[in-house]
Amino acid sequence: MQSARIVEVDETSAGIVVPEDRGYRFFAAHPDFYRLEGHIFRSPRHATRAARELRETRSRPRRH
Repeated sequence: MQSARIVEVDETSAGIVVPEDRGYRFFAAHPDFYRLEGHIFRSPRHATRAARELRETRSRPRRH
């Protein structure tokens, strides 16, 4: 049986993924990653990639 895995981005604990029948459900542990809450990913690696992309998007300066 597979168990939950921690998803980290840089040194931040973004959340955990919990295995389900359809994949891995994400539960956010940090407010920066609430947008991923409840999403299902094919693997922990896919969840980590999405969390990194979200972090990069949030850290880019906005154009006015």
